[in-house]
Amino acid sequence: MMLVLFAAGLLGVGAGAWLVLTPYGPQTETLVDIAPGSTAAAIGRKLEAAGVVRSRYGFDMVRWLRHGRLEAGVYAFDHPAPVTEVYARIARGDVVTRTVTVPEGANVFDIAARVEQAGLGTRKEFVAAAESQASLIADLDPGAKSLEGYLFPDTYRFAPTATAVEIVSSMVRRFRTVAGQLGLKENVHEVVTIASLVERETAVNGDRPLVASVFMNRLAQGMPLRTDPSVIYGLELTGRWRGVIYASDLARDTPYNTYLHAGLPPGPVANPGIPSLRAAMHPAKTGYLYFVAEGTDAQGHSLFAATLAEHNHNVAAYRRAQKKAGER
Repeated sequence: MMLVLFAAGLLGVGAGAWLVLTPYGPQTETLVDIAPGSTAAAIGRKLEAAGVVRSRYGFDMVRWLRHGRLEAGVYAFDHPAPVTEVYARIARGDVVTRTVTVPEGANVFDIAARVEQAGLGTRKEFVAAAESQASLIADLDPGAKSLEGYLFPDTYRFAPTATAVEIVSSMVRRFRTVAGQLGLKENVHEVVTIASLVERETAVNGDRPLVASVFMNRLAQGMPLRTDPSVIYGLELTGRWRGVIYASDLARDTPYNTYLHAGLPPGPVANPGIPSLRAAMHPAKTGYLYFVAEGTDAQGHSLFAATLAEHNHNVAAYRRAQKKAGER
C-alpha cells in the first residue's frame, strides 16, 4: 500500500513539474490584458484561454508556492515558456507599452500620425476622439470644438489596447497638471490660442514673449494678426494644405485666415509647450507690431519692428540673406 501511495505521489509531483516547468505558449505575439483587482484564479483562467499556459492549475500551483503580488496590465507573450517564467513576468509587472512622443507645436493631425505609427489605432479614430471629447476641457474652454491645444506635448506610454479616447484623456490630464503649475486659470482659450501661434512662429525661447507681444499689440489695435500658421491650420482642416503656403492660400476664406479676419482664430492651431504658454500668459511689454525671421541667424531668431517702414527694411534684409544663401 505504501508503495502504491509513494508511486502515486511521484506521479503527482512529476505531473506538477511537467505542468510548471515544460515550456508552453504561443509562437507569435499574444496580448493578455489583466484588469486591476483580478484574482490569481481569474488570471490563470485568462492565461489558459489565451494559450499562454497549458493549464490554469499549473499557474495556481506556482502562485501558491511563491505567494507573490501580481500586477495588472497588458502582457505580451511570443514564445513558449515555463509557467514559472510567465508568473515571474506578471509578478514583476513586465507590461508591454507603446510610446508616443508629442513634440511642442504638433497639432492634432501630427499627433494622429504618431499614434497610428505606434500601432494604437488609426489617424481617423484619433482625430474623431479629439473632436468628440471636447467636453473634457469644457470647464476651461466652454466653446472648444475639439481638444486642439490641450493635448500636452510630452512622451506617453500606453497599453497596446488603449483606445483613442483613453489616449486623448491622458494628454488632457497632463495639460491640466501643467496649467495648474503655471497658474493658468483665466482666459484659458485666449492664452492657449496665442501660445499655439507663438509655438508655431518661433522655436527660440527668448523670442517667444516678443512674438506674443506682437500678437497682443495687434489685437489691441484691431489689426489682423496675419500669421501663416493659422492659415495653414484652416487649410489642414479642409484638406487643402499642399505642404507649401501659396498666395492663393492667403486669399482663401476660412475662419482661421488671420489675413482676412481680425482677432484671434476660432481656437488653438497646435499644442503649445510650457515656454509658449508662459509667453502668452506674460508677453513682453513692447511697441512691436511686426516680426520676420532674421535671415542670417542659424538659431532662428526674429527681427522685430514697431513701424511698417522698419519692418519692410527687415523683410528686405531677410530676402537678401535668403538669396545669398541660395547662391552658395
